Amino acid sequence: MRRDGANTEITRGLTMLTSSLFLVLLCGLLGGWVLSVCPSMCSCSGGHRDVDCSLKSLTKLPHGLQHNIRFLNLSFNSLKDLGGQLSRYDHLRTLDLSYNHLESLPSVLPRSLWDIKAAWNRLRWLDKRDTAYHWNLKLLDLSHNELERIVFINNTLLSVTSLNLSHNRFWTVPTNMPHNLEIIDLSFNYLVQILPGSLDRLPKLVKLYLHANHFSVLPEGIFDKLRALKTITLGDNPWACEKEDNITRILRWAEQTHATVLGCPCYTTPVCGQSHLATKERHLDSAPLTESTMNNRGEEYDDMFTASIVMVTSASETNPSQHKSGLGMWTSTGFHSVSRLTSTTEHLLSSTVKPKMANSQSKSQKVFAQIEMVLLNIFVLTIALSMY
Repeated sequence: MRRDGANTEITRGLTMLTSSLFLVLLCGLLGGWVLSVCPSMCSCSGGHRDVDCSLKSLTKLPHGLQHNIRFLNLSFNSLKDLGGQLSRYDHLRTLDLSYNHLESLPSVLPRSLWDIKAAWNRLRWLDKRDTAYHWNLKLLDLSHNELERIVFINNTLLSVTSLNLSHNRFWTVPTNMPHNLEIIDLSFNYLVQILPGSLDRLPKLVKLYLHANHFSVLPEGIFDKLRALKTITLGDNPWACEKEDNITRILRWAEQTHATVLGCPCYTTPVCGQSHLATKERHLDSAPLTESTMNNRGEEYDDMFTASIVMVTSASETNPSQHKSGLGMWTSTGFHSVSRLTSTTEHLLSSTVKPKMANSQSKSQKVFAQIEMVLLNIFVLTIALSMY
């Protein structure tokens, strides 16, 4: 009897365990099925892990996102505040929040992120905690916002190589920038100074865009520690060209640096730097004068025509007193102040088109003259034969 009772208890226990396992399995399957549903207003791919919710007039995060999404596009919506709603997506790699109404970055963003794009918002500040623990982040785009100040903590953002802070309201270059940066875009701000030492701990910096700011002078040796620098833009700044003592140092550096300087101060030349001094005798429209740039969508293109316009404009601006007019300025997104270049461009085009038109007209006149001569000969011959 005891043995039969024990067997009964064992059988009952096995039955309960089997039922429990079945319920767990069923819940897992049903949960996976529910999580794999793409939000109705979005489009999904890659097993519903790549989610595009752009251009949907969203005011809040859509429901039904998988917990393991890796790409999320929320651009071109009406988002104002996401709070900490994105913190649960621990597998998220790319987050696009561009073209919204955000006044601050969402709090507690996933540390798994590689790319954060928050251009064209209303960001007024970036708290040091917003970037303190993003060791995997490689690209941070905060362009076209209202940022005036940004604080980076030392030894954070260790993987960031590209930082875009263009079209904001900075008055001074941010300090403590991530040490592994290769590209920094600070163009179209209100920069008037670079504090000594601000750029000294950027040994890997390759491109530095400083055009379209309010620089008049710069401290001596401010760029000396940028050993890897290959391209720097300094155009469209109100350099104090009339004060020779203050501008001589930056002019000397621009002429002797190994980097390519686009938009040399005081309109000396459109491009300067030691690498170009060695090739002065080459034509101005050669390959080294072009700069591969990025447009707002991140697409790369080669702006050959822009380079030619820069050269023509610079050649026509021989008077340094015009340094405040903003003419002939190179930018990382193309050539600006185009309306002021209309006459120069038209002159360039007319000087190349008119000779070709004149040549074609002279050739056509010769052809018509030959045709007239042949017709005249035929007419005379016809008359002669009829008389004979």
